[in-house]
Amino acid sequence: MVGDDRANGRSGILLASIHDVGPRFESEIDNLVARLEAHVGSGRFAMLVVPDHWGEAPLSAAPAFAAKLRRWADGGVEMFLHGWSHRDDSGHTGATAWKAKHMTAGEGEFLGLDRAEAVRRLRAGRAVVEDAIGRPVAGFIAPAWLYGPGALAAVSSEGFMLAEDHMKVWNPASGGVLARGPVITWASRSRARIRSSLAFAALARFALQPLRTVRVAVHPGDDHGIAPRCHPAITRQSALRNRLSFLRARESVAAERGLDARDLEAEAHTVGRTVTREEVLARLLR
Repeated sequence: MVGDDRANGRSGILLASIHDVGPRFESEIDNLVARLEAHVGSGRFAMLVVPDHWGEAPLSAAPAFAAKLRRWADGGVEMFLHGWSHRDDSGHTGATAWKAKHMTAGEGEFLGLDRAEAVRRLRAGRAVVEDAIGRPVAGFIAPAWLYGPGALAAVSSEGFMLAEDHMKVWNPASGGVLARGPVITWASRSRARIRSSLAFAALARFALQPLRTVRVAVHPGDDHGIAPRCHPAITRQSALRNRLSFLRARESVAAERGLDARDLEAEAHTVGRTVTREEVLARLLR
């Protein structure tokens, strides 16, 4: 079992993340950071950063927030690129149209993009976020967890180490799956959605217990009234599981396969250039 820790009675992994991070929601993000840290500890979660939310909140024009992102990254928070604008401006037909209408509220930005446009937005977004945090992003997660064929091809070709959808976390370059299972999240756009998501979260506290990995995702809207009701699900999963970041979970998988620091150093040496530990792990786990 990845992350098995008999000394503290925990088994499995809890992956927590804050979505839609950007200057538009600065106060909400601050509050969610405080709430998550109370459960999982400082720096033991991911942030999904939007470079220019709905074209109205460019990170490049918010140096104070960019500096805050860098401090969080320096403290261990893993930063993922989360689209460019988070706004779906594509036309859809068939099954894709159903997803665009029922699985998000006009925010499935990468669902309808062709490969060329997806690559353009990935490169532009990556440059903005990496300039802010002063290091490579940990990976890419599409807005609303929705990927079209063009987006999947682009994420693979652009060398992102990690990606995530509704049901799994995977390595886009190799296709290898790191973790499977649904995400516990809360819809806060209407009272009906709040009720349904709270009901699922209450069930998930126990129904997801047998899973090797459980993911919890919070959004800025959760800070407006629903956040305190999220606590039971997060608290229970945190008590049962090792609270690891996405990349540390990957390292745990490496350990399970018998790969230790010497393996990492040997692989780094054969690469013939300076590489990060995470890049080495990506090679080893392909």
